[in-house]
Amino acid sequence: MGGMTIRLLIADDQEMVRSAFRMILNSQPDMEVVAEAADGVEAVEQAQKLRPDVCLLDIRMPGLDGLEATRRLAGPEVPDPLNVLIATTFDLDEYVYRALRNGACGFLLKDGSPALLTEAVRAAASGDAMIAPSVTVRLLSRMTSGGGGGSGAGPGSVDQPGPGARRSKAAARHHRAQGGQRAPAEEVLTPRELDVVRLVARGRTNEELADELYVTLSTVKTHLANAQRKLAARNRVEIAAWAWENNLCSD
Repeated sequence: MGGMTIRLLIADDQEMVRSAFRMILNSQPDMEVVAEAADGVEAVEQAQKLRPDVCLLDIRMPGLDGLEATRRLAGPEVPDPLNVLIATTFDLDEYVYRALRNGACGFLLKDGSPALLTEAVRAAASGDAMIAPSVTVRLLSRMTSGGGGGSGAGPGSVDQPGPGARRSKAAARHHRAQGGQRAPAEEVLTPRELDVVRLVARGRTNEELADELYVTLSTVKTHLANAQRKLAARNRVEIAAWAWENNLCSD
């Protein structure tokens, strides 16, 4: 990992937003903004020419919106897809689902912390998925309270590639790993791993986890990696889904 620089493209129709993102990202020792675009058409052209490690796209842009730009850069029909991270002010479930369906590997809100932005960029660069904690918590809590997972159209139905689909797949893999029996959460994870998983499901970043549990960032990452391996989860979204499914988020 040492010496690797994450090359970024930023696309947003507001110069002030691009400037803020550029300042945050360029301040990181392992990141470099190599291109900017003010509309979706330019974003696609620049991304296809430069092939950055991560494309950070707004949704509402002139010419071509960020969701369609995502499909052209990372959609299922793209032979060599790029890593796309959506950053928007619009916290709408349909945007989340369409972004993920079009190939995005992350969905953030612009009012999130700089730490969350940089963490999401690193996750996207490594091919992992990260969704804004507030969005993840809302969607997962809605599913587990009966607001989704029906026969089709609702958020969390299994034909959507959002957290609902991930939840079902993670649960199925773990169910098979346990020989078809559902083990109690306490038998699957250690007490400390359970602490970490509960906080992930409540939307905490790694830095916030370290602060709340009075441990180092590397310790948090170790616990997360262990939990991910034991649960056969692909990313923290699936870890959060497992926690909600097992009622670990009720006080």
